[in-house]
Amino acid sequence: MREIGRVVRLQVQRDSLKTGIAPDRVYDPAPILDVLRLAVTPDGVLGAGPDGSWIVDVHHRAHPGTKNEDGEHGVSVGFTGHYRAMRDRFGERLSLGCAGENIVAENGAVLRYADLAGGLAVVDAAGVEVIRLAVLQVAHPCRPFTGWALGRRVDPEVLKTHRQFLDEGMRGFYCLAEGAGIVSLGDRLALL
Repeated sequence: MREIGRVVRLQVQRDSLKTGIAPDRVYDPAPILDVLRLAVTPDGVLGAGPDGSWIVDVHHRAHPGTKNEDGEHGVSVGFTGHYRAMRDRFGERLSLGCAGENIVAENGAVLRYADLAGGLAVVDAAGVEVIRLAVLQVAHPCRPFTGWALGRRVDPEVLKTHRQFLDEGMRGFYCLAEGAGIVSLGDRLALL
């Protein structure tokens, strides 16, 4: 294993970040909630709420409005280097975690699927492996997120170039947990 970054943000999406009907769907990061710990399973993630309760992420298969019927979008991972690149292009509205990843790790590079294809492990401060994540695919950019990042509606050709920039993992990676574990802020991500 080779460490690639410290976990600096954990979060859950309490509800869908996209609302409305196409072509007028809009993106709103308001349902994202920062948490200190995530319970990660093959079904998705639960976030430890401030009162000690567990909050079901919209990509958990048990969420009543689940976005994870196929079981391939239960956990998502992003990196600080990606956010730096997105802020350089779109401005300060692209705050850390606004794309909705569950786990954001500190890493200055822009990583692609090929970099992570062998999978990831989360390791705690003592060096004990907490959970393994199979990296299934990139989180492809959607029209509502891209429009929100731009802060306005744009014609399809302009939108296309921005969506190409946001693809190939810039918006994060969908993963499947292999087993179950509790991920905490300060844990480390490592390549398998």
